Amino acid sequence: MTKYIVLLRGVTPTGKNRVPMAQLRQLLAESGFQNVQTWIQSGNVILYSELSVEEVVKRVNKIIKESIGADLKIIVKTPAEIETVIAENPFGKRYDISRVFFTLFNDTPDINLVTALQAQDFGPDEFIFTPHAIYLFIPGSAAKTKLNNNFLERKLKIDTTTRNFNTLSKLIALSSNP
Repeated sequence: MTKYIVLLRGVTPTGKNRVPMAQLRQLLAESGFQNVQTWIQSGNVILYSELSVEEVVKRVNKIIKESIGADLKIIVKTPAEIETVIAENPFGKRYDISRVFFTLFNDTPDINLVTALQAQDFGPDEFIFTPHAIYLFIPGSAAKTKLNNNFLERKLKIDTTTRNFNTLSKLIALSSNP
């Protein structure tokens, strides 16, 4: 069994993308996932499965779509992969960690698309692409940055989801419990 951290993109507290975490835990457990945990209402799940990453993505999406009605993008990582993302954060101590965001993806984007994106000017907002994540430094309002999930997905033609340092750190801590 592999332990996975499953990140749901676009979960909202109300409306069409509302996903009650207690219901999600129950549905995932009933469909064969083991030791299912969720953390906060924004779509963070830790679970065990014998399935591949691709199979987990498809199954979780199908369960949520059919049982809850939300059609969400699903990003799946192992705890070790999340630890690597945190460890490789290129924004050092001179950056306020509360303004650093980690955009995760399942499929690596085409390097030509990344290069084209890197040629653009985003003012005070910065991003650094690595094979494991897109690191964002957003000194102002994250709600007002152009470097949001929708923009990155459109430009890079991949599914993404973004979390902050505290969320990823908490998921690592939770996943270290058996």
